[in-house]
Amino acid sequence: MRLLVLGGTRSGKSAHAESVAAATGGDVVYVATARRDPDDDEMARRIDAHRDRRPAEWSTEETDEIARVLADHPGDTVLVDDLGGWLTHRMDATLGWTDGGAGVADEVDALVSAIAAHPGSLILVSPEVGLGVVPDTLSGRLFSDLIGSLNRRVAEVCDSAALVVAGRVLPLSAPGVPTAADHSHGDPIAPASTRPGPASPGTGEAAVAAGVTASTELSAPTAPAAESQSPQATEPEASPAAEPESELTAEPETGPPAHGFPGLADIAHYDDPVAFPPVHPPAHTVADEARARQLVLTKPSGSLGRLEELGVWISSCQGTCPPRPLERARVVVFAGDHGVAENGVSAYPREVTLQMADNIVGGGAAVSVLARAARATVRVADMSMSAERPGGLDDHKIRRSSGSIDREDALSPDEVRAAVAAGRRIADEEVDAGADLLIAGDLGIGNTTPATVITCLVTGREPVELVGRGTGVDDDGWMRKTAAIRDAMFRASGDLRDPVAMLRRVAGADLAAMAGFLAQAAVRKTPCILDGAVVTAAALLAESLAPGARQWWVAGHRSAEPAHSAALTYLSLEPILEHSMRLGEGSGAVAALPTVHAAIAILTEMATFADAGVSGKA
Repeated sequence: MRLLVLGGTRSGKSAHAESVAAATGGDVVYVATARRDPDDDEMARRIDAHRDRRPAEWSTEETDEIARVLADHPGDTVLVDDLGGWLTHRMDATLGWTDGGAGVADEVDALVSAIAAHPGSLILVSPEVGLGVVPDTLSGRLFSDLIGSLNRRVAEVCDSAALVVAGRVLPLSAPGVPTAADHSHGDPIAPASTRPGPASPGTGEAAVAAGVTASTELSAPTAPAAESQSPQATEPEASPAAEPESELTAEPETGPPAHGFPGLADIAHYDDPVAFPPVHPPAHTVADEARARQLVLTKPSGSLGRLEELGVWISSCQGTCPPRPLERARVVVFAGDHGVAENGVSAYPREVTLQMADNIVGGGAAVSVLARAARATVRVADMSMSAERPGGLDDHKIRRSSGSIDREDALSPDEVRAAVAAGRRIADEEVDAGADLLIAGDLGIGNTTPATVITCLVTGREPVELVGRGTGVDDDGWMRKTAAIRDAMFRASGDLRDPVAMLRRVAGADLAAMAGFLAQAAVRKTPCILDGAVVTAAALLAESLAPGARQWWVAGHRSAEPAHSAALTYLSLEPILEHSMRLGEGSGAVAALPTVHAAIAILTEMATFADAGVSGKA
């Protein structure tokens, strides 16, 4: 039996875990991860209170070495309280707060493996970060990402999980057992390939039930399977800790797409197209090597400013120092029309999307010219243009135009999963073909409207702060655009913790595909340069789909669209260029590419003090 107990501060999660451990009837080893600080009397009192309520016959180990304790006690019941303390201590020990958690990645892998291999009973307590206050700082967001990812990975190898709220225990449905939520909210992150099957009788579900009985805490009943699969069931709110699995996962499409759009078949290439495996960060040890090399190059330390930072970043992404020159930088422009454009939110008609796609393919667009200058190549992917180019543009199209998001969903549940899958497929195709750096570009009349909706929702900013002029709308157009954005935000206000639902309601096939593309690039350890407001809005949801993906991105420029600055601030990204560009197409990111080339050349070709016989700093 392996049970994960989640809950917020003072929720009663520890008490519930202890009751489950006591109910097993075996020898119990209590692993306490809280660190006693002689200067923190309040924390000492908390630790003592926990210790005093444990049965005298339990043994306690105050340690971070959870994997070692599991190996030492294979036949015992082990209770770990809690994983949040363990992660914090390991981040402190590995300097993880400065390297994005890179140093702790291997330890997380080892811990998850040890949990999966433990043959005895195991109860793990962990904070559900969504139930507490997360400081709006880089460290706060980083901890939120890492503990959320750790909880998902631990849940995958546990038989069952329970959420404790206000002292009440809510058993979470066993993996593989569909519920009403599964039909409306797919899990955006947990890897389906490693998700275990339904818990067998007498293991996970029985343990949760036993624990609830022993502790006399109230437990919410689980809906019968037949009832929860009813098509008339009311759509519930998505639980942040639940691990739902969509009905599309069990039998992916393998035949021709139902509506003739080839991108709908991309679902078949993934066990669950909206569930991403863990993102491993760029190599922090290589980053240290690159920083050390910068110190011995023939220049004062830091004198090349951002070029030095970019060189360190690209070295860590490649896992080698000095870095290799980029041989195949690739731009993918995701094209799609938006129904909201019919409401006067853009200065141009929708047919311009197809015309500009032709222009890019013909080499006459700004992104085409900039790409040639920067030694990159360009591909256009039609995700949802309202018309088709003769001969087509790639083979991942999802539909014609996305819905008008101020009054209807942008995509159907099937289409949003297919769009994310299409973006993943495109990333996989490019990486498999040798791409060593990727850039996503956007093309679509009206696309800054859904982008601003997403940015407002994720960052908590007001539309009047972030609504820009897009393609150059006048004051009346700006007011229509702001009203449409407010209406769309209202429609999606209940989906803030579900990136797939947000993409479905207020994005579109192009933004959903970009989110899948950027997330998959990070999974494939391929660096990306982000473009402007639309691409960065997609990146906000890509980071939710695959936490930690942002470590594989740099911001190419800062757009004149105010929503772009808000999104960059949220992602803690500083732009390379400040040129007030707002064209889209990937043009700003491609304009920054020569700077990345230069950063690589500095680390690769510049002489050291020793090589040049130049005296270093006294």
